[in-house]
Amino acid sequence: MTDTSQTRDYRMGKRLDEVARTRRRIVEAAVELHGSVGPANTTFSAVADLAGVQRSTLYRHFPDETALFGACTSHYMARNPWPAFESWRQQEEPLARLSTGLTDLYRYYASNRPMLSNSYRDIEVMPQFVGDMMREQRDSTVAVLAEPFEAEHEAIASAISLAVDFRTWTVLDEGGLEPDVAAELMVAMIRGLTP
Repeated sequence: MTDTSQTRDYRMGKRLDEVARTRRRIVEAAVELHGSVGPANTTFSAVADLAGVQRSTLYRHFPDETALFGACTSHYMARNPWPAFESWRQQEEPLARLSTGLTDLYRYYASNRPMLSNSYRDIEVMPQFVGDMMREQRDSTVAVLAEPFEAEHEAIASAISLAVDFRTWTVLDEGGLEPDVAAELMVAMIRGLTP
């Protein structure tokens, strides 16, 4: 009896491992396609082909685009986490915090440019939660960087919002500025607004 039970447990464990590997292949295929051709041009057929599975297998794991986007986003963010605010908060001097934060953020943008470019370009075709998450990240970043400045100075908050925008960084990057130089340019702009 013990041998049969152990054999059954072994087979079930092996089957669960195979299901997890298949799911991971599907998610990684979706991430790769989102980063290369963009979400708007990523079809379930293309994901299935790249993952080496049938469409029916893909649908068993992900019944709709929202489920696939959720898994894809979680997987990508786990491997490419947003810069940590904790180290920024250790700097109480406003311009020092801003410099550190923007440099970290611009380095993040540089290392994740294909995925971010495609995501911003295709935001309208993605499930709403993706856009909500992107706005929440931007708003949280602005709030942390604006904390040490005088709260009543609206122009500073607006300038910080402009500085953290991915599209702003894209323009600076296309102008040939390295992340740290681009960050210091934005800090200099905001310094000019401080009383």
